[in-house]
Amino acid sequence: MIESAITGVILAGGRSSRMGQDKGLVQVNGLPLFVHISKRLAPQVNTLLISSNQNQEHYAAFYPVIGDLIPDYAGPLSGMLAALVASETEWVAFVPCDVPAFPDNLVQRLWNARGQSAAVYATDAERAHPALCLLNKSLIPTLRDYLTRGERKVMLFFKQCAAQQVTFDDPSCFANLNTPEDVQRWQAIRGESV
Repeated sequence: MIESAITGVILAGGRSSRMGQDKGLVQVNGLPLFVHISKRLAPQVNTLLISSNQNQEHYAAFYPVIGDLIPDYAGPLSGMLAALVASETEWVAFVPCDVPAFPDNLVQRLWNARGQSAAVYATDAERAHPALCLLNKSLIPTLRDYLTRGERKVMLFFKQCAAQQVTFDDPSCFANLNTPEDVQRWQAIRGESV
């Protein structure tokens, strides 16, 4: 049981250069990708926000939108900083807009593993998935300083703040849809079950 209110944030702030259009708005089985994410994330959190630097008016028709505080697409940490600053809760869970099968117990598992750490992120047997994480607002000054120095690497930041990791058994839960071909493959394999 999570004893704290948690804000969920869909990270849709990137350039989406490999997709050729705003990834969060790509249609997958008849719905924008960010809607698939929101359907899975909303039951796990108390409120939902979207981190986006383009097409904000479209996202805002569904959820409050937060733009980066640092210009020029400074990466996922920039979206995380903006969301932490905007959040009314102490804890914020993040999920990228391109991982539609992420675990439906993600936030609970991250919460349970946090210990004394202000940061917890997902991994599987193959690799880390640092953009699927749970962060505490206490990280704001450290994260702001890190980004101001021009640093952008999520795993380096997590190492510096002694983040905990949670290992999930099924790597397919973290499949990314980065290109139109990824979307076509996904729809062919998954059909309507996202």
